[in-house]
Amino acid sequence: MNLHDWIDELSDVLDADTEVDEGLLLDLARVAAHNVARPAAPITTYLLGYAAGAQDANPEQIEALAARAQKLAENWDKPAGAPDPDDVNDPIPDDRGVDHTGEAFEDD
Repeated sequence: MNLHDWIDELSDVLDADTEVDEGLLLDLARVAAHNVARPAAPITTYLLGYAAGAQDANPEQIEALAARAQKLAENWDKPAGAPDPDDVNDPIPDDRGVDHTGEAFEDD
């Protein structure tokens, strides 16, 4: 079974009546995996499909969406494993001596 056959069978199972440009998806996945992180590949292609479906995009619009996603991935300047700038390693104050009995904490 080749990739095109897999796509046809998967589309039938998922009841997805659509044509897939596997070259476009594979190119986008490759760039996302290489420039962002390997797990970014399937997530990027999923989000492309989601955006295309939500916008009822035609093939030309899908290519434009993919080009935007690929440009973002190509210009991604945060190497895999780089810390998130919002995850600051601020010191946590030692409050072991404080009585927190009866305090309620709210989730953000």
